[in-house]
Amino acid sequence: MNLFTLALFYVDKQRAIKRKYRIPEKKLLVFSFAFGGLGAWLGMLLFRHKTRHLLFRISLPAAALITVLTIIFVLNK
Repeated sequence: MNLFTLALFYVDKQRAIKRKYRIPEKKLLVFSFAFGGLGAWLGMLLFRHKTRHLLFRISLPAAALITVLTIIFVLNK
């Protein structure tokens, strides 16, 4: 899920550069919180995408934390 979300951020960044149809922000956030938080946060940092949006600057680290805590919880069961 993290790789898929990372790819979504890459595709959206490329579309933004080319001024083409974009992936809705809501969809990016949904995939981020659906256990793609690490990929989303990494995508934001690597591609410098959505870095000016306060919602993304706050939400993506939170989504990454949720993803990491879930992985730790599952592995410890």
